[in-house]
Amino acid sequence: HLSFFSGFGPFRQYLVNSSWEAVKELSKRGLGENIDLRIMQLPVVYQKAKEQVCKIWTTLQPLLTVHVGLASSATALIILEQCGKNKGYQERDACGFHPEGACCVLNGPEKIESTINMKTLWKNISVEGIDIVLSRDAGRYICDYTYYTSLYYGNGRAAFIHVPPLSESVTAEFLGKALQTIILAMLEQ
Repeated sequence: HLSFFSGFGPFRQYLVNSSWEAVKELSKRGLGENIDLRIMQLPVVYQKAKEQVCKIWTTLQPLLTVHVGLASSATALIILEQCGKNKGYQERDACGFHPEGACCVLNGPEKIESTINMKTLWKNISVEGIDIVLSRDAGRYICDYTYYTSLYYGNGRAAFIHVPPLSESVTAEFLGKALQTIILAMLEQ
């Protein structure tokens, strides 16, 4: 079973992106011998992120793709995102662009739900030392854009998890362990 994980590169004031650090840590920990875990860092650039996500689905055809992003507003929260939205992408990326028509896929559905039931996952999981919340709005920036694109090309077999910035209490090791717990529960679905 191939599972694919992505985090994002630096952007704005975040020279070290906690999402990529968490994914690298997860890769070290692994998900057991039955899971071939592959990782990739995505740029905070709409078009390049979309190209990479399309390549993941067309060439690798993973069982599941999990994208991890940095939620700068979440100081001590892990956020499980249920769906990706197609429209409303006005904010410019790291290269100063936003997508044509401010949307992910022209004439695509308004939103796409993950086949992973995040509400069930949220109800049945806990990670000591951090709160986990459920969300239906991934924020209309590169995270949401990437998630929608992955849901679209992966027929819903994608998930998105927002993690907080790194701090004294929230280390890359801590986030990697939290991701491992969450994803193992996700794979049971």
